[in-house]
Amino acid sequence: MRKQILITNDDGISADGIRKLAEIARGLGDVTVVAPDEQRSAASHHCIFSRPLTLKEYDFGLDGVRAYTLDGTPADCVRFGIFTAMDRRPDVVLSGINHGYNISSDVQYSGTVGAVLEAAFQGVHAIAVSYGNHRFVATDIVDRYLPELLEEYMAKPLPASQVWNINFPDCPADECPGIMRNVAMYTGHFYNDRYQKEKTGEKTWTVSNVVQRSWEGPENSDLNAVINKYIAVGTVTNLT
Repeated sequence: MRKQILITNDDGISADGIRKLAEIARGLGDVTVVAPDEQRSAASHHCIFSRPLTLKEYDFGLDGVRAYTLDGTPADCVRFGIFTAMDRRPDVVLSGINHGYNISSDVQYSGTVGAVLEAAFQGVHAIAVSYGNHRFVATDIVDRYLPELLEEYMAKPLPASQVWNINFPDCPADECPGIMRNVAMYTGHFYNDRYQKEKTGEKTWTVSNVVQRSWEGPENSDLNAVINKYIAVGTVTNLT
């Protein structure tokens, strides 16, 4: 029996990354997409219980892929996929491909990672996939490595509280030395992107468009891996 694959993201149903993920995943099983109807980045593991949510069919434009939008968070999309949209329980949940890394302290805020943590909480094997450029372009590095990585890590079991986390460096395939497996998540202070500005006499806080990251990480960390243009594969631990 073919695997049942549920795909979501936090960049929204129309993002380039989720389309690339669905294109590759449909060669590995039957794909259902349930994704936010618009951008929901940094939603973390937030779920909406205070209002009704609307699930709508969506023309994804890929043969063999059923798709729906939801006016909720990535974690909501996983719940609706598991309990409503799919004919049977998924064998795996894939989240991404995110437009930007989900390494180090990023995972605390990431809707991409929040989605797979919800999947793990519901007892479903799950993998987050991210790419190191916020202007996602499906480069040859994704096409070359992602099919084999999905096949490998869809079949590689984890404790019930953990998910796989894959990050692609922002470089062509011929500049990538390979895959660094079982990397540790760097837990140091990774970035500081808040600033204060004055507006009509009021102090207004916002997030800068220029993220100030610390591009130094210890050996065998996810941060160090992508700095050196490796594909980083590690785990994130959910509540047990």
